[in-house]
Amino acid sequence: MTEIDWFKFEDRDYDFPFYKKNPHISKMGWLVLFFVFIIGSILSMSDKLSYSILCCIVFIVPVLYFLDWDYKAIFRKPSLKDIALAVALFIGYLIYAIIMGAILESVGIVSSGIIDPGSIDWTVLIKSVFSLMGEEFIKFLPFIFFLRVLYKYTDNRKLSVVISVALVMAMFASLHAYNWVMFIYALFIQGFGSIFEFFAYIKTKNIIVSYITHYCTDAFIFAMLLLGLG
Repeated sequence: MTEIDWFKFEDRDYDFPFYKKNPHISKMGWLVLFFVFIIGSILSMSDKLSYSILCCIVFIVPVLYFLDWDYKAIFRKPSLKDIALAVALFIGYLIYAIIMGAILESVGIVSSGIIDPGSIDWTVLIKSVFSLMGEEFIKFLPFIFFLRVLYKYTDNRKLSVVISVALVMAMFASLHAYNWVMFIYALFIQGFGSIFEFFAYIKTKNIIVSYITHYCTDAFIFAMLLLGLG
C-alpha cells in the first residue's frame, strides 16, 4: 500500500480489518455478520441492562472469531494521547451540535424530544457502558462491509473510506428518526455528528477510542437531564 492510500492523520501501526482480505471473510461469513448486525441492532433497542450486555456479546464474539481472535485488530488499551483525542473530539461534537442545533431550529427543524427526562436515572449511565459499545458496532459492521465492497471494485482506499463513512452516517441517522423532519434533524446531529467518532476510529483503528468519545457525549447529555439542565 502506497503513501497516497492513507490519510495524513491516520496512525499507521494498524489498518482496517477485512476490507482487503486481512483476514479474509467468505460470503457465508459476511452473511453471518449480516444476521449478527440485525440481531444486535434489535437487542440494542431494549432498555434492559441484560439485553445491552447480550448485545455486546452478539457483536463482539463473531467479529473476534473472524479475526482469528486477534482482538488487537479492533481493541487496544488506549494511550493517554488516545484519551486526550477522544475527549477533544467529544468537546468538538458538543460545539458542533450546539451550532448545528441552532441553525436547524432557525429553519423550524427541531428534535421531537425522543428522550423522556422522567425516564432517566443514574442506572442509565451503567447501562450505556454496554449499549454504547453496541452502537459502535452498529456503525463498525456496515462500515467494514461497505469498505470491503467499494475497495474491491475501486482499489481506492481513501475513496472507499469516505463513501463508507457517508453511507453509515446516513444509516445511523435513520435509526434515530421516526419521520422525515426527524430524519433531517438526526442526519445533521447524530448522523454527520458521528464524524467525530469516525475520526477517532479511522485515526487509531481502535474502537475503544471512538467508544470513549461516544460515551462522554451520552454521559454528558444524561447528566444534564438528571440535573434538570437539559
